[in-house]
Amino acid sequence: MIIIGVDFHPEFQQIALLNTTTGEVEEKRLAHPDEAEKYYRALASANETVRIGMEASGHGRWFERLVAELQFDLWIGDAAAIPREARAQAEDGSPG
Repeated sequence: MIIIGVDFHPEFQQIALLNTTTGEVEEKRLAHPDEAEKYYRALASANETVRIGMEASGHGRWFERLVAELQFDLWIGDAAAIPREARAQAEDGSPG
């Protein structure tokens, strides 16, 4: 499986990738939309299971459509909610 964390900006995205099979770690900056689309289409052709996590963004609709088309698993987080949930878990001792 390939797990990708995306820091999404209007003009580019910064990614951190982990290949859980090989242990390979990669960081990369991808310009929108052309470079990013080319990168993800190449990844899809490698026939790997891909999970992408990103913060909710008003600029990312085209990216969400691309990820759905490529049948990648997309997790979208609410940045404001994450600290609240982490504090609540720490207070009650639950792992998540």
